[in-house]
Amino acid sequence: MENARQAAKAGETAAARPRNDADLELDHVSVRYPGAPTSALSDISLRVRGGEVLALLGANGAGKSTLLRVAAGSLTPTSGAARVGGDDLAKKDRRALARETAFVPQAEAVAWGFRVRDVVAMGRAPHQGVWMFESEDDRTAIDEAMDRCDLTAVADRPVDTLSGGEQRRVSIARALAQKPRVLLLDEPAAFLDVRHRLSFYRLLADSAARDRIACVVAMHDLDAAARFASSAILMREGRILASGTPDDVMTSERLEAALDAEVAVGVHDASGQRYFLPVTTR
Repeated sequence: MENARQAAKAGETAAARPRNDADLELDHVSVRYPGAPTSALSDISLRVRGGEVLALLGANGAGKSTLLRVAAGSLTPTSGAARVGGDDLAKKDRRALARETAFVPQAEAVAWGFRVRDVVAMGRAPHQGVWMFESEDDRTAIDEAMDRCDLTAVADRPVDTLSGGEQRRVSIARALAQKPRVLLLDEPAAFLDVRHRLSFYRLLADSAARDRIACVVAMHDLDAAARFASSAILMREGRILASGTPDDVMTSERLEAALDAEVAVGVHDASGQRYFLPVTTR
């Protein structure tokens, strides 16, 4: 009887899901910046469901950051559509979008004069009223995000006194406190030391699975992508060269085609994990 109820509930949930069961969808998206001779993105289509981590891979200028801006709703595509929960971002209310989508850009201005906790608390703004009063849910989300990003010990320190890596963790904690449906990150592990880089990617994968977040991460760390991402897209000059599982996408031949560098792919005997070693540049 319990199994029947669970199956019925699952059926109702599936019926309520948007087309293709995707939390984030880009449908034949192209972008050309004013005055640019070529398109920054050309006919990009992708779908990411809650619980998945999609790694965007490619050389600088491949279009990864532009793709994230389109997915965040901060850049309107020249053609095609971006959707969150089946709703076209071009038609979606900005406040509603802010409750559903969190974006951590590659670089952002330091919040001078604000304490760490103050900045993390800014992630709750889309969920609060005009007077920005913190509810118990807000405080729980803030404290949890700070704890998961190893920031509790520096909660009262001004953000501008932190190292670059610590400031990066503050930005990530703010996004997690937002409790988004879609989480977009542009080189999130930049400035992080080895321990915090590994901890972050593990946190990202765990958060996606636990909270059913659709995550898209632009990254250059091939080892981390193979280890933590559930799917990968390899980009070059605004186009998708390959998409699928990391094992299918991250082959020596495809990586060389995208990165203009020979990359040896091997398996670490003790752990069974794949590793990537750049050998030469064309």
